[in-house]
Amino acid sequence: MTDQEAPQAASEATLAPAPAQPRAPRDILGYLVLITGVGALGWGAVAAVGTGWGYWEYTSGLKGVAGAFLLGVAAILIGLVQEWRVRKSATPPLGARRWVGMLVALVYVGWVGTFLVKALTVPAIHDVSTDLADPPAFVTLQLRADNWDAVPGADDAKMRGLTPEQRWAMVHQKAYGDIRSVRVNEPVQRVVAKAERLAKARGWDVAKSLPAEGRLEATETSAFFQFKDDVVLRVRPSDTGEGSIVDMRSVSRVGQSDLGMNAKRVRSFLADLTGTVTAAQ
Repeated sequence: MTDQEAPQAASEATLAPAPAQPRAPRDILGYLVLITGVGALGWGAVAAVGTGWGYWEYTSGLKGVAGAFLLGVAAILIGLVQEWRVRKSATPPLGARRWVGMLVALVYVGWVGTFLVKALTVPAIHDVSTDLADPPAFVTLQLRADNWDAVPGADDAKMRGLTPEQRWAMVHQKAYGDIRSVRVNEPVQRVVAKAERLAKARGWDVAKSLPAEGRLEATETSAFFQFKDDVVLRVRPSDTGEGSIVDMRSVSRVGQSDLGMNAKRVRSFLADLTGTVTAAQ
């Protein structure tokens, strides 16, 4: 090669196009995970809100929430499989869509999962009272007609021969033994008036407040499903005439299990009402 040919060869080598870099494959599964994850959240939200607005029965709404839960689980599993695959790929696709979809699905699945766990740890009852022998009675509001249907324990040999009310009392006592009548060192009328203020502050719909009779009835409505739970408060003077004995009952209008919400409501309300809750003797 002559001295003139060498620069020409070098120039041609410089101008030669570089070999094309392999393009990253389209992230089809990433799109799928994103759509599935967001779709699960949307489906669950529509199922809950639609129930609250009266577009369908609550049972259909719960089925929608359950279906969305399974869809969210599928989004997470697909995303994990895709993550395992791309780690072995020479040209892995961007993972932003996949991780966003998985995160959205995880938030929804985790939220619904807390209720599923709760359902496994509380009894399938929807009626909670501080007085099991003589629960406060509803007068203005009505106790649901099927309140004593399907009470747990019908097939339990230990409860054989017991009435539904007796089985309810046994199940209730075992699960919520801390929920009992409380004593308040104030007269009956003042206690009921305070209870009415607390109920309104919590956004409850007060159906009847009768301080002279020692009775308050109200309804709390949940945010999404618009489930309604009825509450009755019974306040009577103590045997010694000093202070009052307060009993409270909270009942869900629909469903068999309340996921512990009525017990939580009774504990919280009585704690606010009394300041320091002590069992009545």
